[in-house]
Amino acid sequence: MDRFLYISMSGAKETLRAQTVNNHNLANASTTGFRADLSAFQSRVVAGSGHESRVYATNSTTGWDQTQGALTATGRDLDVGVNGPGWIAVQGADGREAYTRAGDLRVDPSGMLLNGAGHLVLGDAGPLTVPPHSSVMVGADGTISIVPMGQGPETTALVGRIKLVNPPAESLARGEDGLFRLNDGADAPADASVRLASGVLETSNVNIADAMVNMIELARQFDLQVKAMRTAEENGAAAAQLLRSG
Repeated sequence: MDRFLYISMSGAKETLRAQTVNNHNLANASTTGFRADLSAFQSRVVAGSGHESRVYATNSTTGWDQTQGALTATGRDLDVGVNGPGWIAVQGADGREAYTRAGDLRVDPSGMLLNGAGHLVLGDAGPLTVPPHSSVMVGADGTISIVPMGQGPETTALVGRIKLVNPPAESLARGEDGLFRLNDGADAPADASVRLASGVLETSNVNIADAMVNMIELARQFDLQVKAMRTAEENGAAAAQLLRSG
């Protein structure tokens, strides 16, 4: 009975862990440039005496979905989407270089270029600043051009270039802040082959229908495991009653 209860309990715990990952994906279904987490169940043999067929379940995150989200037109000059493989370099709250697909850029009152989450956007020489301007354009190669305030189009000036990188996917890990960093803590080199599309934003790559179906399946699995724990409790109570009767 104790072994039965342990297997049921471990299954319920790991199902809740899988549900956490799935719900995190669902919560970010509308987050710009979000990459869905992937998780999987594995069977582990129960150590100790007893039948070798006894197993329990574990769940762990196996990585993230590399599929590109759809590019949705916004018409806004500072909205950019990475067109194909690659990442935009930003500065995380810890001061380290990090990478994101979210290209919802803006200029703060001090002229610093930020993304929608408030992270400083990096150029080849550090955080980018944008002088006062009447219009701003972002090129496919990440170059930022402006028409200075009060000037005509003929005075268009280049003010910087967004650092675009494309390290191997297996070398990246997502942090708790949602940003990606190299596993070895180094900074990825700029990659001139990464291209941006202007006036668009990349949507999350979460498949909402699949995530909803998965949520329902996990909820049913959890209910089944709770029922198994209840059955184990009832069996134990019945056995104790028989012993008292004897």
